[in-house]
Amino acid sequence: MLIILNAIPINLLFGILALLLLVSAFFTGSETALLTLNRYRLHHLVKKKHRGALRAQQLLKKPEYLSALIRLGNTLVNIFAAVVTTLIAVRIGGMSAIIPAILILGLAITLFSEVMPNSLASARPEYIAFLSAWIYLPIIRILFPLLWLVTGISHLLVKPVTFFTKSVQSNPNTTEDGDQLSTKAPIDRHQFVLSNILELEATRIAEIMTPRKEIIGIDLDDDLVTISQQLHNSPHTRLPVYKKTIDNVIGFLHIRTAITAIHQPNFTKQSIIEALSKPYFIPNTTSIQTQLQLFRQEKLRISLVVDEYGDVEGIVTLDDLLQAFVGELLTDQPSVIQQADGSYLIDASISVRELNRITQTELPTEGPKTLNGLIVEYLEALPQPGTSIKLYGHILEILHCDDHTVKQVKFEMEAIR
Repeated sequence: MLIILNAIPINLLFGILALLLLVSAFFTGSETALLTLNRYRLHHLVKKKHRGALRAQQLLKKPEYLSALIRLGNTLVNIFAAVVTTLIAVRIGGMSAIIPAILILGLAITLFSEVMPNSLASARPEYIAFLSAWIYLPIIRILFPLLWLVTGISHLLVKPVTFFTKSVQSNPNTTEDGDQLSTKAPIDRHQFVLSNILELEATRIAEIMTPRKEIIGIDLDDDLVTISQQLHNSPHTRLPVYKKTIDNVIGFLHIRTAITAIHQPNFTKQSIIEALSKPYFIPNTTSIQTQLQLFRQEKLRISLVVDEYGDVEGIVTLDDLLQAFVGELLTDQPSVIQQADGSYLIDASISVRELNRITQTELPTEGPKTLNGLIVEYLEALPQPGTSIKLYGHILEILHCDDHTVKQVKFEMEAIR
């Protein structure tokens, strides 16, 4: 191989190096584009039989093979680029030019094969993702045995690490030195924020959104007097505007704009419609990290959360996302209050994941996303105040309820063995 490369003119070597950097940029940009695709938008295009969307969806059904192909391809391309760079350096400046040339290559890869393609993919994810899907699918079919082998070996190598991690996590109240930590000790604020940030990718929007039944919005079928009262009394700065049902949202209304319009003599429902901003929809499986990126990219502060059928499940704001990883630091009234006896008074609307972080318990997060949902699913009914239950080894006393939900519970910290 080196003999063949040595016979290549240096101008052609520069051309090969540029091509390799371009291929590396394609691997990086296409991965970013495929991972940041709006899944609701993708589902919508698939329904319309969009050919690029169909291929992208097919590609994302086997993400492990896609990841293996991108990692393997990028690694080989970068190694080959280093070989070509070394040959160019030796021809131009001798052996002493190798190290500076490799450093320059590293800078070129960072700028032209990492930063630039990531920025471009974030700006045009659909175009790049659909284009790359046409390229990746046939390659995956051809290299399937190799990719299957690579992913299989990867899983075998990861298994011991996963087993070790689970063993350590099985006793969350033990330090590295083996000392027992009291579960009743308050969690360090910085540690709390850091752990939340690390879990951004694992936490889904459905876990932090305001559920459908609690959404406050403007129904255009109401009369103008009712709508005006809602706008004057709204505790929110932005409201969804819909017709008859929240599934028919036509846009978001900024209260400040609406209040100004109300006092105009020619104020009508059409005035409201003209002041609306375009509604934005996200699937309920979107991670908080991805949604933060989308909010920044689209310059949004609010969006509707939908299920796989496009029905509205809830609403999420930028404040919700920020609160998800700084928790009680943004709230005047904490949702979890520790008592002198070690128990907790808990707002039952708290997410199960956040409750696990605060109390260092291990309640299941695969099913209902809130403590209220967990209790109702367990009992298969709405409990009465004063009811005590044993939930996954913990004693819970129901303190307050309304007609539809559990509001507050007392949570015994010590698990029943």
